[in-house]
Amino acid sequence: MFSRLFQKSGRKGPARTPPDCVVWAVGDIHGRSDLSGPLIQAIRADLSALSVGRRAIVFLGDHVDRGPDSRGVLDQVIEAAADPSLEVHCLRGNHEDRMEAFLDDPALGPGWCDYGGRECLMSYGVVPPAMRGDPAGWTAASQALRAALPDSHLRLLRGQGYSVAIGDYFFAHAGARPGVALEAQSSEDLMWVRQDFLDHPAPFEKVVVHGHTPADVVVSDARRIGLDTGAYATNVLSAVRLEGETRALLQ
Repeated sequence: MFSRLFQKSGRKGPARTPPDCVVWAVGDIHGRSDLSGPLIQAIRADLSALSVGRRAIVFLGDHVDRGPDSRGVLDQVIEAAADPSLEVHCLRGNHEDRMEAFLDDPALGPGWCDYGGRECLMSYGVVPPAMRGDPAGWTAASQALRAALPDSHLRLLRGQGYSVAIGDYFFAHAGARPGVALEAQSSEDLMWVRQDFLDHPAPFEKVVVHGHTPADVVVSDARRIGLDTGAYATNVLSAVRLEGETRALLQ
């Protein structure tokens, strides 16, 4: 589904992308390669047909966990990032952060698996321990994941940024801490902030484009664009196309 999003009033002027630039932002995929494959294909087809000088895709993080094919999603993101005609930003979500942390600290495994890590492990052919209190089992699972993880996936995880600004838009996984300049935000807040960001009415210096908090519909106003529509459970994966002052939604 392709539809137009409208900006609500509240800024001195509507947010814009830079001249000669189109930006796509993709919400939380969470292991649903069946949804992200067609979506990414449609985005790349759109960008390849344009004559603009700057074609950007921003993946807002939480590519992994919960859905059945985290490995396949990372393959898709890596393939898009390898296209020399595209500027691709793969932002770090809290789920990628926990996945990478498990490689270094197996004790984090039970907590990670409580919110989707189990499905991620199994997408790499790793069966997690049956018992939470099995230190040797979690160490073995961590080592097995590292052995199964392609080098390209590890480079992606360790090379992810926390945010990127393009024109009047600021992209981050979770949002931003009110009262703190966007350039001074902590990595923790960019991955994890929730109600303090969502409930605060004042706008930031730029419109914040984010995922992290699932909602039934995409939020689009003068302060933020929220793109997490709970794809792993709802079968609805959302992306927004930004060009000039226009916003268009693809689901």
